[in-house]
Amino acid sequence: MVEHLLEVIDLKKHFLVEKKLGQKKVFLRAVDGIDFFINPGETLGLVGESGCGKTTVGRLILKLIEPTEGKIFFENKDLAGLNKKGMHSVRRSLQLIFQDPFASLNPRMTVGNIVGRPMEIHGLTDRSNRDEKVCDLLEEVGLRKDQFDRYPHEFSGGQRQRVGIARALATQPKLIVADEPTSALDVSVQAQILNLMKDLQKQFGLAYLFISHNIGVIRHISDRIGVMYLGKIVEMADKRRLFQSPAHPYTQALLDAVPSLCVGIQRKDLLLEGDVPSAINPPSGCPFHTRCRRVLPVCPNEETVFKEIEKDHWVACHLY
Repeated sequence: MVEHLLEVIDLKKHFLVEKKLGQKKVFLRAVDGIDFFINPGETLGLVGESGCGKTTVGRLILKLIEPTEGKIFFENKDLAGLNKKGMHSVRRSLQLIFQDPFASLNPRMTVGNIVGRPMEIHGLTDRSNRDEKVCDLLEEVGLRKDQFDRYPHEFSGGQRQRVGIARALATQPKLIVADEPTSALDVSVQAQILNLMKDLQKQFGLAYLFISHNIGVIRHISDRIGVMYLGKIVEMADKRRLFQSPAHPYTQALLDAVPSLCVGIQRKDLLLEGDVPSAINPPSGCPFHTRCRRVLPVCPNEETVFKEIEKDHWVACHLY
């Protein structure tokens, strides 16, 4: 049996929006009770519409924000109970690739200092051999050694994202949270970065939590996929099963919305109507029932349970 590298249990994050004297507090339920795991060397893709809570999940795992409730086990250690000092030793194994490859790099630091700084913070090298290790990392991500002393503004968007990837690799992590790492790049560059990440995963045995709203990107890089809607995971399965036989009506609608260049493909016309409900005042029962075309009488009244409908295929829907 494979021991999970990361396991999340009933994770919640509710942000206080409004607090008036003598009145009930108002919370935004960004993440509202989710469960998942990631195995060593595996990529779990997290996909959903903007505002569904994907990025908040990544920040919770990295302890950039504190969870309201729930457990986050990394190598059997509960991160939710660790303070800032206790997290320092763990952060070496947990790294982040940001969405914006320019805003995430300090414009006043050279590439050599940007990539080398994490090594110094975690005591992985001294000044004498730091530069050599940084140059090796730059070559690993497809950059040149002579770019060591250049500044971020001297690079293209794809090159800057390669710098961000090198910085994430600097601490020799076991899990990397990739938060929309290709959304700000041209399509041709996106493919290069995705293939680079897959090559690095094989080389270093990395695990990824890959967050994206682009179902095509998720399909290319993921082993398993979790579909999020309004702070909850509504379906999770391995990549092939999810695309061949999606079970949740929301997943079916997401896949039907993907443009196809194939002639003669008949669309199922499952496109969603209306907007995502507010996470401040979510619908009762199943959160998707206000937009679902297969709604049942029970859906507005009873919450769904995340259940296994077949081996390794989990769904939160009253249809099953």
